Amino acid sequence: MVSTINQVDVIILQHPSEVKQSKATVPLLLGSLNKCHLFVGENFEQEEDLQSLLCQYRNKIALLYPSDKAEVITERTLVENDNSIVEQDISCIVLLDGTWKKAYRLFQLNTFLHDMKHFALSDNYVGQYHIRKTKKTGALSTLEACCYALSALENCSDRYTALLDNFVAFNQFQQRFIPI
Repeated sequence: MVSTINQVDVIILQHPSEVKQSKATVPLLLGSLNKCHLFVGENFEQEEDLQSLLCQYRNKIALLYPSDKAEVITERTLVENDNSIVEQDISCIVLLDGTWKKAYRLFQLNTFLHDMKHFALSDNYVGQYHIRKTKKTGALSTLEACCYALSALENCSDRYTALLDNFVAFNQFQQRFIPI
């Protein structure tokens, strides 16, 4: 497994139905990033360890979620825009892991997420996760979204290339078992 030293901490809030998915990408992230925390459940309002971690970052935390108030970022826009989310000193990102419907449920149940800065990735990223299907434009696996977000926030496009390459290999391996 690739060991990647990420500068921005990662917190993943995972819907319980994703835990036993054989095609899940979160275990790959947990085994690959040096600063990655996983919390499983639906309502995290009373999760003391999570709330303590969030308090540690205070206003230096952002949620990767395409809400109405989300700022769309790419590496290029971060370089061009002096008032970008990076200029706001983001030290930690929160990701919601689940189907779009379940991620929306996590977002609705956990009102503390509404008060965070929100950002979204542009639809220019093309997902390589062909073993799970979605009809949403710009849909990415949690691993892909995390790597692209970290690349942009850390202004380091090549740091996560090996992890993404391993993900593509994982995806190709899984596809070998899908009947034609």
